[in-house]
Amino acid sequence: MKTKLALMLSLALSVGAFSVHAAEGGATKDEAVAMVKKGVAYVKSAGKDKAYADISDKANAEFRHQDLYLTVYALDGTVKAHGANAKMIGKNLIELKDIDGKAFVKERVDMAKANATFWQDYKFTNPETKKIEPKSMYCEKLEDTVVCGGIYK
Repeated sequence: MKTKLALMLSLALSVGAFSVHAAEGGATKDEAVAMVKKGVAYVKSAGKDKAYADISDKANAEFRHQDLYLTVYALDGTVKAHGANAKMIGKNLIELKDIDGKAFVKERVDMAKANATFWQDYKFTNPETKKIEPKSMYCEKLEDTVVCGGIYK
C-alpha cells in the first residue's frame, strides 16, 4: 500500500511539475522564424497599414503565440508595429538601450541594413513574466523596414 501511495504521489508531483514547466515555457526559435516569415508575407499581401494594425492588435492570435509577438521598425528606428505594446507605435527608439547599456534598436537597424535576415541578442522585459530576460530576436529586412519576432531564453 505504501509503495502504491508513494508511486501515485510521485506521479502526481511529476505531472504537476510538467504542467508548471509547460506553462512557463515560451516560444521556440523555429516558431519565431515562422511567425516573422508569416508577418513578412502578410505585409506584402495586405499592405502596410492593415498589416501593421493587425500585428499590433494584442487580440489577433495570428501574430501572438505564448511570449512571441512581432515588431516592425523603420530603418531610422521608428516603431511601425508592436505586438506587445501599441503605445510604442510612431516612437523613434533608435537610442533605446537595454539594462546592459546596449543600444539594441540601433544595432537591429544597422544589422538590417547589412543583412537580409539575422538573429540579435539583448535583454528586454518579458510581457508574460514582467521580468527583464535575455532575448534572441529573429529579423528579416522588408524594403525600408525590419520585421522581428523574438524568444526569451
